[in-house]
Formats: sequence, C-alpha cells, structure tokens
Amino acid sequence: MIYKVKAYQFLTGFFYFIFLLGSAQDQRKSDSLYNIYKADTIQGIAKLELLANLAFNEVNDLNLALKYADELIRLSKQKGDYPYLSQGYFQKGNKKAQLGDLEEAVEAFFNCAEVARKNNRTQMEGSAYGAIAGIYSVSDNHKSAMLYYHKAITILRKAKDTIPLASFIMNAGDNLLMNKEYDSALVYFKESGALFEKSNYLIGKAYNLGNIGMVYANKGQNSLAEKNIIEAVKILEEFEDYYPISIYLLSMSDIYLEKGNRDVAIDYAQRSLSLGEKHHLKEQISDANLKLSELYEKAGNSLESLKHYKDFVVYRDSLNNIKAVQSMADIRTNFEVSQKQVEVDLLNQQKRNQLIILGFTVVLLLTLFWYYRTISREKKRSESLLLNILPSEIAKELKINGKVEAVNCNSVTVLFTDFVQFSTIAEHIEPEQLVKSIDHYFKKFDEITSKYGIEKIKTIGDSYMCVSG
Repeated sequence: MIYKVKAYQFLTGFFYFIFLLGSAQDQRKSDSLYNIYKADTIQGIAKLELLANLAFNEVNDLNLALKYADELIRLSKQKGDYPYLSQGYFQKGNKKAQLGDLEEAVEAFFNCAEVARKNNRTQMEGSAYGAIAGIYSVSDNHKSAMLYYHKAITILRKAKDTIPLASFIMNAGDNLLMNKEYDSALVYFKESGALFEKSNYLIGKAYNLGNIGMVYANKGQNSLAEKNIIEAVKILEEFEDYYPISIYLLSMSDIYLEKGNRDVAIDYAQRSLSLGEKHHLKEQISDANLKLSELYEKAGNSLESLKHYKDFVVYRDSLNNIKAVQSMADIRTNFEVSQKQVEVDLLNQQKRNQLIILGFTVVLLLTLFWYYRTISREKKRSESLLLNILPSEIAKELKINGKVEAVNCNSVTVLFTDFVQFSTIAEHIEPEQLVKSIDHYFKKFDEITSKYGIEKIKTIGDSYMCVSG
C-alpha cells in the first residue's frame, strides 16, 4: 500500500524565524501576545516585531495569522524596512500554502526571495527557494522541486544555518518519498534528523520521525512506522500543532486497515477529520472524508460512505488552486512577467506625477506618446511570451475570453520528450547551469516545431510536450 505524503509543507513557517525568535512555533506565545496587539500601544520596530511573532506563532487560526502577515507587509513597506518586509511575505506564503491557496503562496514566496536577494539576506533567500520547491512538490513536479531544494540547501550550507538547512534537507527527502524513492529519502531523513537532534529542535525532530514512519509504512514495515508516527504525534500535541497530526493520523488509519483492524482505522480517520474541521484545514478535511468514505464502503455502510464522499467532493473542489499550479509550465517566468508589469505601472505613475507638477500641455502630449509606445512594446513582449508558452489559438482565446474551452479532436499525435538520467545529472551541477542547458535544447525543439507546423503545448522540468494533427 502506498501512503500519501504531504509533510513537506509543514516546516515552511519555521525556517527563518528560528533566528529571530529563538524558539519553535508556540500557540501559547501567540495567545499571550494578543493582548499587547489588541491594546495597540506600541509603534515602530516594536510593532513590526510583535506582528512577526504573532504571524509566526499563530497555528490554530490560519486566517488570523494571515491577517498579521498582511499587516506586517503593509507597515514594513510604509517604513521601508526590508528585513521585516521579507519576513511578512514569507509568513504570508506559509499561511496561504497551509490554507490551500497555492498560487498566492507562490507569489508571496517569490516576493520574499526577491526582497531578500536585493538586501543580501541569504538565510531568507534560501528559505524562500525551499518554500517554492515545496509548491512544485505539491504540484507533482518532483524534478523542479528537487532543483529548488538543492538551490536552497546549497545557499544554506554556505550560511551554516543548521535548523533551516535540516528542514529543507528533510523536505527534499519528503519529495523523494512522494516519488517512491524510499532508500534515498531515508538518507536525507537521517542527515536532517541528526541536525535536528544536534540543535535540540523538538518540533523538527517530530516531523522527521513522522516522515521516517511514512517511509517504513510504504516499505511494509508497519511496526517501525507506527512507532515513529506515534512518537511524532506525541511531540506535536505538546506544541498544539495539529496540521501535521491530522495527516499522520490518516497514515495510522492506513496501517491499521492493512492489519485488518477496520474499527481502529475508522477511529484514526475520524480523529483526523475532527482536527481538520476544528482548525479549518481544508485539505485535511477533504482527505479525511475520502478515507472515511473508503473505510465505510469496505465495511458495507453505503450511507455513511456516500455522506463522506459528498463532503470530500465539496472540499476538494474548494481547493481550486492546485490544478492551476499544476498547469504552470514555468513559474519563474510568470513571476518575472508580473514583476515587469509592476515596473511598467511604477513608471506610468511617475509620469503622471510629473504631469501634475509641470502642468504643461506639451509635456503632457509627449508623455502620453511615450506612455503609448511603452505600453505597446510591453504588450507585444507579453503576447510574445504567451505565444511561446501556448499554441496561438489557445493564447488568442485566453486573451479574448480570459479562459479556454475544451475542444474535442478525433485524431492527434502527442510527443513527450524526457532527458535520460536527468535526476542524476541534476545532483552534480549548479541549478543555473542545468536550466541554461535545458533552455538550449528546448530552443532547438521550438525551431523544429515552428518549421513543421507542430503545436508546442508546454514544458515541465526536463519534459517537452507538443502535438500535431
């Protein structure tokens, strides 16, 4: 039996802030700080510090944590405080990811990486890259995920930041586990576990134990799996961190189902569902309902099975960002395009301000002419980029209608390419060089498709997909 793994997301909120706060996430700390926040008697750096602590430690109410992060971003921008701005973006991405809003999570993490890079904050930059890798991983793009994990790990090894380094090594192991590379995953987990133990970082140790339990579960070693997962849940309960507990409880449900003890399996799944509902964890509610539907079907209780399956569909459909993230062929390109649009908007605003100050009609006409040419040029560049990613008919329909209707084709030829030993090569060269090499070959593929009228569909990692009539 293959056990589903999602634990790679859990540590995205911990990596950087351990240096700022000196401790793990603690709901009790957030509760104690709330009264200070509510009194609204502090300002300046102290207010930013308070918001950073609140956004970091609030684990029971993710929407409240998101509110703290957004306020931290807004105030940091006003004060021009870039270290706290990058922290705000990072926490926003973390909370959005846990709420299932993956597109907005990716945008926040890229904003974080950009601010951190410009201000030479290597710890934060490395953590942001690792978080982006986590989004690739949840989108089942495992090769791209490992690319960004290696980038994050390389940066953090140089910075000698033990806990965030251990966290991303563990998350890279999660990605390998999801890809059924169990022995490789254990190697990563052993290294991360040793680093967590050395730093006496209990919550990191808990996640590592839970993930090792997942490996053993997938390898059919249920006794070892149960031992590690129970120990992980015990630690996490002390920190009131229920997001991973709900997932580990589902793993326990699978283990007991395989043992033939359906009643205990249902009990574990029901506990997972209760935690998800109590703390508004959409993805966990969806998965727990699906598991209960399967268990009740096996037990012959069709009524309960149907009830839980309907609930599963409702929450599954509410997680609509997952498909959108899966369709991203090049998330970095999309981010850079959005950044370019921001730059254009800023230039336009500057020009408008100049017009108000000068008040001369001639300057107004010249500026409007420049504005028209700039927008036209940027529009052409954007359309060119869109045509490079999508077939022309699809790009045109997307531009006009904002969406694309499905079209039935009776006969097509679809080509998928894949580089031999790509994963092995990726482990031994720098990410920038790897991407540059892939880009070289994909450009040649583009020349061939253009020459013979073949439609390029998309690229995913080292895969190239095209179709003809």
